[in-house]
Amino acid sequence: QVQLVESGGGLVQPGGSLRLSCAASGMIFSAFAIGWYRQGPGTQREFVALISTDDYTDYADFAKGRFTISRDNAKNTVYLQMNSLKPEDTANYFCNTIPPQTPYWALGTQVTVSS
Repeated sequence: QVQLVESGGGLVQPGGSLRLSCAASGMIFSAFAIGWYRQGPGTQREFVALISTDDYTDYADFAKGRFTISRDNAKNTVYLQMNSLKPEDTANYFCNTIPPQTPYWALGTQVTVSS
C-alpha cells in the first residue's frame, strides 16, 4: 500500500524559509517522478514543483528562484526547500506522483506565512 506523508509545515514570517519533506512507503520510490502541489484557502489545488527519476526538476512560475525540490532515494524522501516566503504562499502542501494518483493524496502539511 502506497503512502506519502508530508511534514515540515508551520507558521513563518514573510521572507522566512521552510523545508518540507515527503516520505514515501509501499512503492519503488526511485522509479517515480514526484511532485509538490498546494491548495490555498478557497482555491484549487495547483502544481508547485516536480523532480523526475533522473533528478530533472521543474517549477511553477511562482516557485522559480525561491523553491528548490530535491530527493533522497536512500531515504525514500522528497524535499521542498522554500525561501523568501510570501503571504500568498500560505496553503496546504501535498506531495504525489507525477501524474498525481487519487489514492495517494494524504493530509498535506500546512504552511502559513504571516507576520
